[in-house]
Amino acid sequence: MADTGRDAETAVRIIVRGRVQGVGYRAFVLSQAQARGIAGWVRNRRNGDVEAVFAGPGGAVKALCEICREGPPYAAVEALDIIPADRQELSEVDMQDRFVLRPTL
Repeated sequence: MADTGRDAETAVRIIVRGRVQGVGYRAFVLSQAQARGIAGWVRNRRNGDVEAVFAGPGGAVKALCEICREGPPYAAVEALDIIPADRQELSEVDMQDRFVLRPTL
């Protein structure tokens, strides 16, 4: 996420590994995203990871990614991968302007 001097729209996919299921991680991401006006989704993965897609102003997306490195109080984040994404990933599931919880994959 390069700084272009303006807060350009950006989208990323994150994969979070560690103790991130059963600790309120998805609810934490949901509330943090909604507070920042970020569109997207978050879900558990069967392998124990949490996956999310964020879209919104670059500064807000970057701040949300940093918050996800910490997580809620009982989480223990071991790794956070940030992968460039396309906002079209949200249009496929009708989430252009909101943030939702998705079922486990």
